Amino acid sequence: MFTYRTLSLPQLVTALTLLAAVCFTPVAYADTENGKLLYQINIHDEIGSTTWRYLLTGIDEAHARKADAIILDLNTYGGTVLHADSMRTAILNADIPVYAFISNNAASAGALIALACDSIYMRPGARIGAATVVDETGVAMPDKYQSYMRATMRATAEAHGKKSIVTATGDTVTTWRRDPAIAEAMVDERVVIPHLSDSGQVLTFTAQEAMAHGYCEAIIPDADCLARERLHYDTYRIEQYTPSLYDKIAGFLTNPALQALMITFIIGGIFFELKAPGIGFPTAVALIAAVLYFLPLYLNGTAENWEILLFVAGVILLILELFVIPGFGIAGITGGVLMLAALILALVSNVAFDFTLVSEGSISRSILTVMAGFVIAVLLLLFLSRRIGRKGLLYNFALHAEQAGEQGYIGVDETPRSLVGQKGVTVTRMAPSGKIKVGGEIYDAISLYGSFIEAGNEITIEKYENSQLYVVITKPNTQDIES
Repeated sequence: MFTYRTLSLPQLVTALTLLAAVCFTPVAYADTENGKLLYQINIHDEIGSTTWRYLLTGIDEAHARKADAIILDLNTYGGTVLHADSMRTAILNADIPVYAFISNNAASAGALIALACDSIYMRPGARIGAATVVDETGVAMPDKYQSYMRATMRATAEAHGKKSIVTATGDTVTTWRRDPAIAEAMVDERVVIPHLSDSGQVLTFTAQEAMAHGYCEAIIPDADCLARERLHYDTYRIEQYTPSLYDKIAGFLTNPALQALMITFIIGGIFFELKAPGIGFPTAVALIAAVLYFLPLYLNGTAENWEILLFVAGVILLILELFVIPGFGIAGITGGVLMLAALILALVSNVAFDFTLVSEGSISRSILTVMAGFVIAVLLLLFLSRRIGRKGLLYNFALHAEQAGEQGYIGVDETPRSLVGQKGVTVTRMAPSGKIKVGGEIYDAISLYGSFIEAGNEITIEKYENSQLYVVITKPNTQDIES
């Protein structure tokens, strides 16, 4: 049997408050059950625009999911210094702890990225180092590039500060957590580390060597071991960042080589459109290239609205110069300068025309990218101007058809040719040109021998040449006067 009890007003309010607290706190309950959240971002490709975008988007998602830490799974042989430096900066400025787990390789640019992380963990057999700056062929770049990379590696090591250790004699010694000199030795073979690296050898660590010299916190088999044994998480879950199709496309389109190619298409399309009347295929190529150039930069937040408007203003000035204003003067030159400025500034990350935090290196790289596209366009145009129409791949890009007269292609009316041999009469005085009448039609004609023929004389059409009828007198009029 059930017994009903009447609640007082204070008791009823208390009961409802407890019920609301239970019903509206599912998030806290879920966190308690699932434990810590580790967000894993895999960097398994060449360091470039795509991996740079993966890292930035992954860090943003980790913030949105309120992750407790980020695991950066590294297996890369390196890539471009530009994107590695940007990734390094993003890691150093991240509000969430970032732990590097080197599953196999962290070479060259990968070593710089690993060095930026709060802690480095390595799988048995993994390696880190060999950060010399090289060109596309693998040849070491001049010393000014190595100097910049040495400073970058050294500054990244110094960013993690110092630690205090107690020696065997009981003394407390302060030392770098990650020795900056070792970081430099990974770049320049001339940097010698006693008992570690000799002159002429770029430093590369195995997992055991990295751990012995403070460049690895522990050697572990996987990320789960990192969570359990190193971070001491009792309950946790690891979620992996999965790049979207848009991230892949946007990363591909922000590659400096592709951006230079887009600039080539923009300049080439404009040039070829100017060589032909109307608006056609070259305009479409230039327009598509401009969209593919600016759109990813705008969505990434690099290109501002005013930079795109600057480019559009340059195009408008160029069109006005070509179709409205005769010649090529101030409007055309200004339009060209505005277009180049917009292409360069779109690659420089600034906020509302504030370039305070923009480095000189970033501006130099932007100028180099645009100038590379411009030079490629000029060289390509010179090549095509000589090759189009000749035998080979570019043969069909030129018009080769001949409009022969015997095939019916004519530029003037050929009807008077059929009048040769017919007779007519002069309508006006021919001195030596004038008008004649044949079959009821009036035609212009010339006296064959330059003689003057008075009106009213009968003539014979002797020939048709250069779109002109030539006649001779056949029955002179009694009043005809010839000269």
